[in-house]
Formats: sequence, C-alpha cells, structure tokens
Amino acid sequence: MALTLSSTSFTHQGEIPSLYTCEGKDISPPLAWSGAPEKTKSFALIVDDPDAPDPKAPKRVYVHWVLYNLPASANGLAEAVKPEKLPARTKEGKNDWGRTGYGGPCPPIGRHRYFHKLYALDTVLADLGTPTKKELEAAMEGHVLARAELIGTYHKTG
Repeated sequence: MALTLSSTSFTHQGEIPSLYTCEGKDISPPLAWSGAPEKTKSFALIVDDPDAPDPKAPKRVYVHWVLYNLPASANGLAEAVKPEKLPARTKEGKNDWGRTGYGGPCPPIGRHRYFHKLYALDTVLADLGTPTKKELEAAMEGHVLARAELIGTYHKTG
C-alpha cells in the first residue's frame, strides 16, 4: 500500500475552502494519511506554493507550514491544530512569514497551487530548532522512505 495524504475539506487538485485562508479564519485544514512503510520512524510535512507571487510568472516557492518529527503512530492532523495539540514530540519549522505554525493561502494575484507534502522517514531527526524548509529537506536527505502529496488551489476573491 502506498503512502496517501488526504483532507476531508478539499480534494486533490480541488479548491481549498476560504476558511483555511487569509480571507477566512486562516486555520489549518484537517489532514489524514495512511499506508506508511513498515520502517517509518517519523513524518515531516511541508506546505508550499510554487506559484508566488504570480502563477503566470512565478519567482519563488512560498513556504506556508513546516513540521517534523511527527510520530510514526500519527495518522493525521486535526483542523485548526494548535502547537500544543500537535502529536507528542512534533517540532515546528519556520514558514516564509518568519514564524512557526500554519499560514494559509493568501495569493496576491491569480489561482495558486498549494502542495501539502508528507514524508515518511526512517529516523527521528535531531532537534533542528525551527528549521526552514531548506534546512529540513537537507536533514531529511537519505531518510525518505515514501512521499505523498495533496495539492489544493486557491484564488483570492477580495
């Protein structure tokens, strides 16, 4: 069975409801996963937008959420999960707002894609402090057993 990542709030390639964006409550969507390889010791989650600032002329990947050391026993994250409600020993990295935690879609122009990427790792990573996406990816190198992706889209109405 392959590693899969899903949400009860939007389908793969579907529209992310405004509740989870800067036009709503800017809370994290519920996420669920299954099919982790037997040797999984932890998970990492990265949510980013490769279409910033304009999907017609993207210039950078904007990072919305970075989590690591989610326990192998975890199979999802609740909607609007607060740092103190993350699974035990989960660590947070830094997003492109320069803080930890979830930052929802808020595209300045056009319809953007938001990649929710889950990694099953063969290790529990050392405490990296609050790593950037790049630092977390470097630490994960050589430890990824499987990867799942859920893509949602959003276009600001206001």
